[in-house]
Amino acid sequence: MATWSNFNYQNSTSPLMEQIIFFHDHTLIILIMITILVAYLMMNLFFNNYINRFLLDGQMIELIWTILPAITLIFIALPSLRLLYLLDELNNPLITLKSIGHQWYWSYEYSDFNNIEFDSYMTQSNKNLSNFRLLDVDNRIILPMNNQIRILVTATDVIHSWTIPSLGVKIDANPGRLNQTSFFINRPGIFFGQCSEICGANHSFMPIVVESISMKNFINWINNYSLDDWKQ
Repeated sequence: MATWSNFNYQNSTSPLMEQIIFFHDHTLIILIMITILVAYLMMNLFFNNYINRFLLDGQMIELIWTILPAITLIFIALPSLRLLYLLDELNNPLITLKSIGHQWYWSYEYSDFNNIEFDSYMTQSNKNLSNFRLLDVDNRIILPMNNQIRILVTATDVIHSWTIPSLGVKIDANPGRLNQTSFFINRPGIFFGQCSEICGANHSFMPIVVESISMKNFINWINNYSLDDWKQ
């Protein structure tokens, strides 16, 4: 999760988020090189005393400063396009999770397992250190790690956005529209996110919590949840 004074990305928990971080570092290095070069040239312009009254054009330098930016943009665009296609790829998902945005909470459906459904509200903050203020929920999403997960996202009222930075997932929830994406969790843990769309007064109180566990524990959770639901 995000911590104080953290200016970088959160630690990745999926291969796609790793690729996003690599692309960010790649682009940042190029921007730093451009900034240093431009700053050096501007400092030279301020402090040099060279004068040439007969200089009318410089075709070679104009050719250079036209071609170099184009090559630089190619070095940025090609990895970006590759990453965009990777983010849209659906590779044989094992489980489908449906997420529905409401004012101001999320509801989830595991349609593959006897229609398991529950609502997820933000928990009230208290002095108990086990609760994360404005981030924890009463019903977490339980998913198995090392498996491809597909999520279908929609909304019932206004536009929301289902976002978990450490998974590299950000997808809009639009009323009357069903959007989908997928992700792969490669380690166990608890991962926090929030609605990242300005969707109204209580927009900042729609946290998302994903708990990643092993497949064995996930099957046990499914069986226990179904049994408890049957008893009710």
